[in-house]
Amino acid sequence: MQRLVILAPNWLGDAVMALPAIADIRRSLATAHIAVAARAAVAPLFQLVPDVDEAIVLGRGASLGRVGSWATMGAELRGRGFEAALLFPNSIHAALVAERAGIPERWGYGGGIRRRWLTRSVTRIAGGHQADAYRHLVAALGFSNGPREPRVRVSDASREAGDALLRGAGWNLSTPLVALAPGAAYGGAKRWPPERFGELAAQLAGDGVHCVLVGSAADRAAAIEVATAFRGQDAATPLHDLTGCTDLPTLAGVLQRCRGLVTNDSGAMHLAAAAGVPVTAVFGPTNERATHPIGAAHAVVVHPVWCRPCMLRECPIDHRCMRGVAVGTVVDHARQAIR
Repeated sequence: MQRLVILAPNWLGDAVMALPAIADIRRSLATAHIAVAARAAVAPLFQLVPDVDEAIVLGRGASLGRVGSWATMGAELRGRGFEAALLFPNSIHAALVAERAGIPERWGYGGGIRRRWLTRSVTRIAGGHQADAYRHLVAALGFSNGPREPRVRVSDASREAGDALLRGAGWNLSTPLVALAPGAAYGGAKRWPPERFGELAAQLAGDGVHCVLVGSAADRAAAIEVATAFRGQDAATPLHDLTGCTDLPTLAGVLQRCRGLVTNDSGAMHLAAAAGVPVTAVFGPTNERATHPIGAAHAVVVHPVWCRPCMLRECPIDHRCMRGVAVGTVVDHARQAIR
């Protein structure tokens, strides 16, 4: 095989968890051209992945609900000579994209009607970590599994871009720095209360540690709440804010300047872990056994209550799974990571 395209997962965290499986494929296909097709929000990740030769941005114009739009599915992949497509998204849409692109071999987990558009289907395993589900898929297709931990390679340009933003935000490039990611794309239920992040930043400031807020533009409201809570306790120490200021490669450069990241279950959590940054992650409605950051340097904090993990986007009751996580517990884990 000389040309393979991989359809990436649709969320940043899932895409990072697929990186060990992509590395497995590269080891077996050392000379092949390996492209990754991904949503616009995820595609920049693969600038940090040496195993990938090309990143293709997939549009979102086609819809399963409008049969007439099916003709446009896979247009970005059509006529590019791909011999096979590996589908990480477990959806009918992904299978249709590969089939409509005219790619002769289409591989992925098979289930229900989706199988009709696959040429090789694998039975999905139940439970376990999401990274292992991707690794199981490629192993079942004949690619030997290697190391389990996701890894990205941050370029000098990304580090320099991150340094420039940090200097502009007031950091002196020498004071110990910890990143805070108070947002989460999945929904409000995944978010540890912003005022707790503010209290945490104030306690770390007492240790001589500065904090920098990171996240997308959609996390701006949470960042403002964190900053307000922080200034209510520490008006002298700066809280650096880069929320909405970074693309993915630059975010990786910023994170590598940090002693650690304190975060909800988010894409930033997985990106930091893959960049070698110790992570302290607060989990509430989601299942830490399935999506925790992989590696010995990371800590997961949960508050055990009967209703978690519920997997809901918004809590219908009192958000006890997150409100029960004490600031002191998270601070203790963060301090251990930055020693």
